[in-house]
Amino acid sequence: MSLKPTDLFNLLADETRLRSLLLMQAEGELCVCELTHALEMSQPKVSRHLAALRQHKVVRTRRESNWIYYRIASDLPEWAGATLQAAERAAAGAEPYAGDRARLSTAPSRAEFLNSA
Repeated sequence: MSLKPTDLFNLLADETRLRSLLLMQAEGELCVCELTHALEMSQPKVSRHLAALRQHKVVRTRRESNWIYYRIASDLPEWAGATLQAAERAAAGAEPYAGDRARLSTAPSRAEFLNSA
């Protein structure tokens, strides 16, 4: 992968993209509906930001029926993964990131999944 530092930092400079990535970093794989619920944003806005992350190959997708799931790319350069891990540690417990995690735990699809496990 040839992700340039300027590309990653430009992507992280947007709060919506940063919040989305930090949720994926913490949870692994999330669908758009979970992200819209956690971020309290419209689906088109979240999808637009996810498209930018996908364009730069920072995230990967998986389709399951009508759902598209997003996760951080496993082949990110080591420095990029370390940057995301450092950002996650720095944001732990701070707003809006802590609120995002709390809202994610109440997402309807998340509750349905947990009840079936």
